[in-house]
Amino acid sequence: MAVIVAHKVLNGVKLGLGRTMLFKGEYNNAIDAKGRASIPAKFREMLSSTFGDERLVVTQSDGGLAAYPVRNWEEMLKKVEALPASKFKDALNLSLIAPAVECSFDKQGRIQLTKAQRCYAGLESEIREIVVVGYIDKIMIWNRAKHVEMRQQAEELLKDESQALKDLGF
Repeated sequence: MAVIVAHKVLNGVKLGLGRTMLFKGEYNNAIDAKGRASIPAKFREMLSSTFGDERLVVTQSDGGLAAYPVRNWEEMLKKVEALPASKFKDALNLSLIAPAVECSFDKQGRIQLTKAQRCYAGLESEIREIVVVGYIDKIMIWNRAKHVEMRQQAEELLKDESQALKDLGF
């Protein structure tokens, strides 16, 4: 497996219990009136089989929400904590770490999103349609309009990368 990131090809990453984790797929779902988001069974099964639990840490990212397996989130926190004091570290703490919330699944496979997370991601009361996207080592949640916008931006970028796509077999 190879993934192109910022013009570099990277090998798959070993995560969890030594298995390669690969969240993939795009699912149209909804959040309910209580702010619970349905996460695809495939993703929940991968969390359980790779990490031995189904908890996620959800934080804001790119106008949507990013959900990380707890173990991966804890590893990222250690890296941030090891950084020297700086404006960059303060920005990470304010923008990504402070809004993070650990979530467990209910019996219907839903996680509770906080009101602050729903507001950040544009999932206010009248907007309930979400797109849940596997993003290799995390799960992204966007409202449908934001997902369309992000996908269009990605497709524009890829138009300029035709040789890289060809090299990867696309």
